[in-house]
Amino acid sequence: MEQKNDVIITQARYLASAVRKDQYPAEKKPEFVFIGRSNVGKSSLINSLTRVKNLARVSSQPGKTQTINFYELGAKLPDEEERRSFYLVDLPGYGYAKTSREKRKLWSSFIEEYLKTSEQLQFVCQLIDIRHAPMASDVEMFQWLVRTGIPVLVIATKADKIGKQAREKQVREIQKALGVPDLSVLPYSSLKNEGRSELLDVLRDSLLQ
Repeated sequence: MEQKNDVIITQARYLASAVRKDQYPAEKKPEFVFIGRSNVGKSSLINSLTRVKNLARVSSQPGKTQTINFYELGAKLPDEEERRSFYLVDLPGYGYAKTSREKRKLWSSFIEEYLKTSEQLQFVCQLIDIRHAPMASDVEMFQWLVRTGIPVLVIATKADKIGKQAREKQVREIQKALGVPDLSVLPYSSLKNEGRSELLDVLRDSLLQ
């Protein structure tokens, strides 16, 4: 059963899609970014976190998200009268083999531009499928974010697909592959909303800083 959380999402709506800086939302707000391999479960996690069904479109076809998608959220934080407003930012999936090299190059250039130039970026949630060891593209992305000085929270998705003991083993696999033995990894199940309270707590702490 999910814990009662003191962060209440009061509003969530799709705001904009962008491939260029001039298409980003004009109003500056804190940004929390989601990135991961194609089909890792980003859309499902966003829908789980916001509790708005189909806010982010879930597709069985990898590589479907081809733009930077901005979602505007409102949240009621404990002991605060004013509601906080911020963006969730869904980046295109990386590492999809059937995407043409030209398109991959284009995508990586506008993703890199966004990550390097956003002044409101708080941290990146990098999603990795808990059932498998991180792939080369996962490791490369993690290392690039660390080198670039962008804070990363690793979220291990699809946690309901394996048992508790297997989860612990896979978390250690992820830590080992990424080269950080004490790395904090958050298992998450969009189906059961497991990990939702913990992720909301991290968002809250960042908003209150």
